[in-house]
Amino acid sequence: MQNETLELPIENNTVTETVERPKIKKRRRRLGDRGDGRRVRGVSPMTRVACYIMEDRTGASNRIRDCIEVTALEKYVREKRAEGMKNFTMMHAIIAAYVRVISQMPALNRFIAGHNIFSRNNIEVALTIKKEMSLESPDTVVKIFPEHGMTASDVYELMQKEIDGYRNAPGGNFDDTVKVLNYFPGFLMLWAVRLLRGLDYIGLLPKFLTKLSPFHCSMFITSMGSLGIPPIYHHLYDFGNCPVFIAFGAKERKYELNAKGEVEKKEYVGYTVMMDERICDGFYYAAALKRLRRLLRDPWQLDVPPEEIVEDID
Repeated sequence: MQNETLELPIENNTVTETVERPKIKKRRRRLGDRGDGRRVRGVSPMTRVACYIMEDRTGASNRIRDCIEVTALEKYVREKRAEGMKNFTMMHAIIAAYVRVISQMPALNRFIAGHNIFSRNNIEVALTIKKEMSLESPDTVVKIFPEHGMTASDVYELMQKEIDGYRNAPGGNFDDTVKVLNYFPGFLMLWAVRLLRGLDYIGLLPKFLTKLSPFHCSMFITSMGSLGIPPIYHHLYDFGNCPVFIAFGAKERKYELNAKGEVEKKEYVGYTVMMDERICDGFYYAAALKRLRRLLRDPWQLDVPPEEIVEDID
């Protein structure tokens, strides 16, 4: 593990405080590795066999629905906006929290390809946005590549740069790629997709395509909150290698009794998670989701980099 030095200004003082941001070390590529990940060879025999028993993500997916009380999270969002991050939302905090979980629980960043398990080289997050908030405005997918040691502010800046770049431009790279495929007759498009799927199976899909593709990512996230509806259970795509899909919905008010027997109004946000169970076991997923909830209940933890980054097994 390597460290990257950051200099953070201290308010009302000219002295700078040095913070060590840990970075994951690069490994030498070995036979059987891919351009977007290294093969995990130390998994249990049952985990290895499961990739052949459950051959696609649809059949290997588990789902869970949960909710979180958002008093602390909303306060955190207000503080970030007061600091000048005017577009900071729960989405930024959730993504930052998920990045932090991956930095400590790296098996969450695995994927299945060619009936083998791989540890992804980078963290890649895909999200759907609209160019304008209207029914007629087309959807597109934006991908960001946060580093393992990023804080919530780092994730916000990264997302804003990517989203502003799309919304201020006439198109996007992913949009342009889809337009090219759209010119194909139906039977040619079918064979083109089959060719891409075959190349992906053996790890020979061009790197620029995996970088653009929203189907090749650590996690796909979408918000139903702006639509005012509860979160859906979104399917995992069999094309590509995305192992986790998170959707969260609109805030819900609930009236509960506190310890004194008084009625209190609280607000919750529900979320759903679809998971490819082949990348890690249920106990690992449960521990990861608990860690995610703890971070969202105390999001100020995301203001400092993690002390260390845990690497996946060989």
